[in-house]
Amino acid sequence: MPKKAEELNALAVKRLTRPGSHAVGNPAGLHLYVKPTGARSWVLRYHLDGMRRHLGLGGYPDVPLADARQAAREARALVRQGVDPIEHAQAQRDARQAARAKRLTFADAADRLLRQKVKEFRNPKHAAQWRSTLETYAHPVIGDLPVDKIELVHIVELLNPIWTSKTETATRVRGRVESVLNWATVSGYRSGQNPAAWKGNLDAILPKPTKLKAVEHFAAVPIDDAPGMFAQIRKRKGVAAKAVEFLMLTAARSGEVRGAEWSEIDLQARTWTVPASRMKAEQEHTVPLCDAALALLDDLPARRGLVFPSPRGKVLSSTALTKVLRVCGRDETIHGLRSTFRDWASERTNYAHEVCEQALAHTIPSATEKAYRRGSLLAKRARLMADWHRFLFSSPAAGEVVKLERFA
Repeated sequence: MPKKAEELNALAVKRLTRPGSHAVGNPAGLHLYVKPTGARSWVLRYHLDGMRRHLGLGGYPDVPLADARQAAREARALVRQGVDPIEHAQAQRDARQAARAKRLTFADAADRLLRQKVKEFRNPKHAAQWRSTLETYAHPVIGDLPVDKIELVHIVELLNPIWTSKTETATRVRGRVESVLNWATVSGYRSGQNPAAWKGNLDAILPKPTKLKAVEHFAAVPIDDAPGMFAQIRKRKGVAAKAVEFLMLTAARSGEVRGAEWSEIDLQARTWTVPASRMKAEQEHTVPLCDAALALLDDLPARRGLVFPSPRGKVLSSTALTKVLRVCGRDETIHGLRSTFRDWASERTNYAHEVCEQALAHTIPSATEKAYRRGSLLAKRARLMADWHRFLFSSPAAGEVVKLERFA
């Protein structure tokens, strides 16, 4: 039977300075190792499954004798159960490391998703809008929360303040939060139902967006003011003014005009084809060009790259177009010019609803109407835009009324 080591007290342990291994007793196998450098550390010797093992318990005096003895007793208890203390400690470290790796906040998850999905966005501005809405509306509530701790109550908390006042924005925020949490689930960072899902979840708490009356409108130029304002814009010099003029003649969106490239223009066919990647509805859209739009393009110097480049050859900013309106003394928005066109088409012409909607490249709301409108109605839209051209060039002072034919 092996000799039982004498149980040393704290003072005796402090005096152990000779290099080597010193048994301190209670429990058996507890040793203080002294290195030639003078550094000292605790080690527990034990046997398990016929093998001798050494378990480090920390340095001395950072780990005092009492703590070393307690740790050694706990390790001995594991050995009696057939558990290797070294493997047990490694398993605990692995579990802690896995828990830290799994603790991903919503803000971090959103950032990872955006970096992975960046190529799927229509353009950099769309990606920036995605990030901006989450940072503005989601991060203040759930940004610092681990994704596996986010529940329905958190989603309702962040959506409630904007659900009725900014319904369109709120629905986008909800969808984007749902996408982030879906990514977190399939990536192994959370499990269970997505608290941002609409069907069978939020639809039982929040009113349907389509039932809400609040609509965000863009300030539009009154119909009768349009010819006068158009005349003012035509007098102005600069690429931004030409872009606004072209925008009014085509009823296109600001981003579509600012990003227009010469490769999209077919002067012989009198069309401008905007690729799906730059369209809000992600569908290619062909715009018929009226005489004034063709004349405007013909006066421009370049024939490659951007149609309306900034002074540095980049895409014009939306602010540059807005400034043109401000210089003309207008407080309306650039997007509101499309509303002016739509008001004119509804109130001053007899063109069919679907012709006007396709001229604006609006999303088709129902499957039935979508089937009815399989064609692009390009010929009818060309006549519509020609009449819009005539109206814009009418005399604002004389209040000239443009006689329009009826088109079904």
